[in-house]
Amino acid sequence: MTSTARGARARARIEVTAAIKDEARRQLAADGAAKLSLRAVARELGMVSSALYRYFPSRDDLLTALIIDAYDSLGEAAEAAHDAVAGAGPAQRWGAVCEAVRGWALGHPHEYALIYGSPVPGYTAPEATVPAASRVGLLLIGIARDAHQGSGLTEVSLPQELRPEAERMAADLAPDLPPETVTALVAAWAQLYGLVGFELFGQFNRVVEDREAFFRHAALRLAHGVGIK
Repeated sequence: MTSTARGARARARIEVTAAIKDEARRQLAADGAAKLSLRAVARELGMVSSALYRYFPSRDDLLTALIIDAYDSLGEAAEAAHDAVAGAGPAQRWGAVCEAVRGWALGHPHEYALIYGSPVPGYTAPEATVPAASRVGLLLIGIARDAHQGSGLTEVSLPQELRPEAERMAADLAPDLPPETVTALVAAWAQLYGLVGFELFGQFNRVVEDREAFFRHAALRLAHGVGIK
């Protein structure tokens, strides 16, 4: 086979793979992840199921690809927002990352629900999703690290009974940061997605009106909770 023919086949595979993912995302938006079906995707694309299986051998393989794409898209948005204020102080950089997470979620509600909503019955995310899923968390850790090495972090309290777990998390996630800081970072990471999820899934209805201002304030409080001045 000539290199031209191989290149054409590779391009065709990329195009078909993209079409499969696009149709799968449409079905996610319409019916939710639990009802995603390879047969339905194939039918909508005018493909026989056996042809689609050459691209994604199972529903779980397709879900994994969609999940990685969603995490990567979110990570790219957060990294771009961080890079845009790279010369600013830690608190401003933290706020930019948090606001990018919110903005991405509001613009991609069904993909956000796929990665941070209810678990898909019968599906367990493989290790392959971890690098993409870690991108935002690593950004936040990096901001805290820069603050720690620069002007310093304010002291964060830690109950004695939590210290063994805090030290374990610090060893796994950021050995160069105090265990108190790492514990606060994990809590802030969870609270960030809780804030976004509450807004996205309607829990703030008739509670919070100016959601942008509320979120900006809450994100800054999370930074302060980590010790970022």
